[in-house]
Amino acid sequence: MRAIWTGSIAFGLVNVPVKAYGATSDHDIDLHQVHEKDGGRIRYQRRCEICGEKVSYKDIDKAYDDGEQTVVLTDEEMDALPAEKSREIEVVQFVPAAQIDPLTLERSYYLEADSKSPKAYELLRRTLEDTEKTAIVRFALRQKTRLGVLRVRDKVLVLQAMMWADEIRAADFAVPETSPRISAQELKMSASLVEQFSADFTPEDFEDDYQVQLRTLIEAKLAEGEALDTDATFGQQESGEDSGGEVIDLMEALKRSIDSKSSKSSQAKPAKEKPAKEKAAKAKPAKKSPAKKSTSKKSTSAKTGSSTAKKTERAPTTQKKKKASSATDKRKEA
Repeated sequence: MRAIWTGSIAFGLVNVPVKAYGATSDHDIDLHQVHEKDGGRIRYQRRCEICGEKVSYKDIDKAYDDGEQTVVLTDEEMDALPAEKSREIEVVQFVPAAQIDPLTLERSYYLEADSKSPKAYELLRRTLEDTEKTAIVRFALRQKTRLGVLRVRDKVLVLQAMMWADEIRAADFAVPETSPRISAQELKMSASLVEQFSADFTPEDFEDDYQVQLRTLIEAKLAEGEALDTDATFGQQESGEDSGGEVIDLMEALKRSIDSKSSKSSQAKPAKEKPAKEKAAKAKPAKKSPAKKSTSKKSTSAKTGSSTAKKTERAPTTQKKKKASSATDKRKEA
């Protein structure tokens, strides 16, 4: 990690030298704009509207336009402002953490002790832990005076920037004149649904599905070329029965939600082990099928038929012999 700011925390008369590091980073995939026709990269150029020339960053100043006049402010003039020159994080209050509105919180920074003797750093960290308080601080960073909170996370001091009070918008939109009536039974079922979804929060269990799918799409296009079958990549997306439909009966929706959660929980439980008797029954060899018996009967009947046929063939021969012997006897008598 590379320090982005160096200064000190002013804790009363105690001075705590620190270095600031960005505590978060963006995991989004960087995408460029290209020409649809030929894939050429689209770049933005800084051009002066008066002379039409391209202007580099070093030749660009800031300006304020009040609608009639424009005031140009150079980098030297901006850096000369007293607040910008300050390298101090001033502790102004200690408040309960519950009084900090999450809506006001912005980017976070880790603070590292920047001294050979980190005793003052450790003293402030231990004080925040023991008192269970959050420090409200003022500081300047990147040409902006900021409000912030100082708290402890994993034995490290964390500075979290805050928005000023006048930067928070009010919920200024139309509110229904009459509040809808909620029955006691609806509240009870809603609480039951909340109970079923209740658990300890573990951030590692969640991931950015959009970025995962975007990465899958990019890798598929790299492997398959420009032509890509989306269904083959992501699978057929089945829409639910009630997708797009408006839920009219709130009680019915709550019941279905609870039943759905209960069924998922029961499916997640491992199946009970079957008794040993059932296992033994399954282990026994299967009895011979009756088909073999019918086969043997067929073979027996086939043999009987063949022997009968042989007897039938022999019968005419015997009759011929009898006729021949009777004719011989008649000749002798004559």
